Amino acid sequence: AASAPKPLPSSGPKSLREMPHPLATSSSEEMGPALTPSPDLLLPRSIADKDLSLPNGTPVDTSSPASSSSLLNRLQLDDELDVETRDLFVTVDDPKKHVCTMETYITYRVTTKTTRAEFDLPEYSVRRRYQDFDWLRNKLEESQPTHLIPPLPEKFVVKGVVDRFSEEFVETRRKALDKFLKRITDHPVLSFNEHFNVFLTAKDLNAYKKQGMALLSKMGESVKYVTGGYKLRSRPLEFAAIGDYLDTFSLKLGTIDRIAQRIIKEQLEYLVELREYGPVYSTWGGLEVELSEPLEGVSACIGNCCTALEELSEDMTEDFLPVLREYILYAESMKNVLKKRDQVQAEYEAKLEAVALKREDRPKVPTDVEKCQDRVECFNADLKADMERWQNNKRQDFRQLLMGMADK
Repeated sequence: AASAPKPLPSSGPKSLREMPHPLATSSSEEMGPALTPSPDLLLPRSIADKDLSLPNGTPVDTSSPASSSSLLNRLQLDDELDVETRDLFVTVDDPKKHVCTMETYITYRVTTKTTRAEFDLPEYSVRRRYQDFDWLRNKLEESQPTHLIPPLPEKFVVKGVVDRFSEEFVETRRKALDKFLKRITDHPVLSFNEHFNVFLTAKDLNAYKKQGMALLSKMGESVKYVTGGYKLRSRPLEFAAIGDYLDTFSLKLGTIDRIAQRIIKEQLEYLVELREYGPVYSTWGGLEVELSEPLEGVSACIGNCCTALEELSEDMTEDFLPVLREYILYAESMKNVLKKRDQVQAEYEAKLEAVALKREDRPKVPTDVEKCQDRVECFNADLKADMERWQNNKRQDFRQLLMGMADK
């Protein structure tokens, strides 16, 4: 039976830190099994167990996960990434428009600085267009099927943005492409991929694009054919939990995305009205000398509101919406990796059944079954590691996004 909701605590003479959080519970039993998060989605123990303190030295009680002070300090720890250990830096900038007889397109400058031995030079600068980034992502998916490949911004123009060569659209895409490459650069496996190396260094990428296209497409088809006939009995619980989490996450984020777009549309319509509304008071003030000072004050106040609303709308369009879109696409990418993992497990189960049906008394499991088992274990390990990395990135990105939005 559901218990009656607890009343919100009254602040009274208490300090903010003494107040219990309205969503916090006194014991773990009150929460029940339904609210227990998946082990994969929890904070690392090393962070949770540390004795934390505020910048002024005040110790913080971290016993309650709902403690705002505890949360703030956990988020501060995320900023202490060891930049000195990085040996590969990539940036995307300087978009340029190219007008040809057949097509018009934008290229971006990709600059790489590195101390890695795999690179012949310490610095590279090449120009790439969107379809080159798309080629890289496809190559990473083919060659690293067990890993989560970061999403690219969608190729087609977002609804409402007519001109894909407008300065605003190009800048939004440049930021997204820059983030895409930085995600790959920060990954301990993807950043060493040979296709990524070629993308960053080759002056002419088209020569590499033509190599081995037929072979790879045949291999891809054979993999689909091999795994398509098997049905997975059931996902292991931890991967079923990840699947459920991704479904819910996508649903909630999609709702926020739709509502945010409606809010921006309404704000822009309101802004048009405000811009006409303010000057009316100035005109009125010119007609009535005795009221000119307060009327000019109202006009100036509406002008300030216009400026603030314009900035807020721009921030939501350029910063808020792109992050939502990226994580919706990220969730889809993770679901695809989960499906591939399921296919490999299904293939392994089918091979085990085939071995069991053969009445021959073989002392050991055939080699191809062992190889298939290794692939399943490899998928499991890589997927869990990438999920943890994704959760850490998500926590940092949304912390920055929501705190920035609150400041505005």
